[in-house]
Amino acid sequence: MSTTAIEAKSLTKEYDNGRGCRDVSITVGKGEAFGFLGPNGAGKSTFVKMLVGLIHPSSGSGTLFGHKIGSLEAKSLIGYLPELYRYQEWLTGEEVVRLHARLCGMQRSVADKRIPQLLDEVGIGKRGRDRVKHYSKGMQQRLGLACALVNDPAIVFLDEPSSALDPIGRQEVRRILQNLKEKGVTIFLNSHLLEDVEVLCDRMALLNNGVILRHGKVSEVLNKRMSWRFKVGGYAPILLSWLKDQTGLQIRVSSHTEESIDSSRVWLEAELESEEQVGWLNSLIIEQGMTLYEVSHQQERLEEWFMNAVSGLSHRGEHE
Repeated sequence: MSTTAIEAKSLTKEYDNGRGCRDVSITVGKGEAFGFLGPNGAGKSTFVKMLVGLIHPSSGSGTLFGHKIGSLEAKSLIGYLPELYRYQEWLTGEEVVRLHARLCGMQRSVADKRIPQLLDEVGIGKRGRDRVKHYSKGMQQRLGLACALVNDPAIVFLDEPSSALDPIGRQEVRRILQNLKEKGVTIFLNSHLLEDVEVLCDRMALLNNGVILRHGKVSEVLNKRMSWRFKVGGYAPILLSWLKDQTGLQIRVSSHTEESIDSSRVWLEAELESEEQVGWLNSLIIEQGMTLYEVSHQQERLEEWFMNAVSGLSHRGEHE
């Protein structure tokens, strides 16, 4: 089996209303967790539906482990949880998963063993005997995850897998996905919950108005901005000017500085490239007679990165 799990080359889907996505090219390695981000209406679900073979691209091509997207060979490798899911409310949860097992061609003896384990794993347990009409939205989402995993897929496509869950449920789903990743399953995660992408994913791409704006390793994205904070006493504005002149760095008084009777005690912030620069700035602060109380590294969160990336851009939005 190819070591490239997903390869998309200029995949395009055009609609008369201008929606869809254009010239999207990505590569996802076997066993990798890939995060796909973007505002509502960006075209994320359209792209996922092309990869799983639900819609045909207008142009471009794609493969799953070397098999053409939409082919039976490619579909046999897929587990898929769509964003909008509806299950037969007159069936029990166990019957719904068993139906999906039959559609995947799973032998009954294998399904008999796997389905109870899977229902326990996703947090449904004995409620698998209840009819779906008695399930909450969160329970139905757990059921959808069980259906996506029933055939022990090589690639799992998850479109907002935690959107209907409470914080405990989101933690449980994150644990399940982490276990899948450790087993070598490839995960394609389309999520608005940026914390899930930040914790789970190796790489990610940002889509806006159907076009990829940025992509790269999550670790690299979050380390590009190294903001350091220095809590100092004995501060005066002239000292800040001196520090800027001596270092050529962007240094400012932090907006997080607490209001205090002693205006000489502040937090300074600086964008630094290395820990060597941190030590240098420490020594300069002390050299000027200021007291250094605390130093902390403020790593950029993925939510900040996302907001900065789409700031000032137009978005199609879900109602346009």
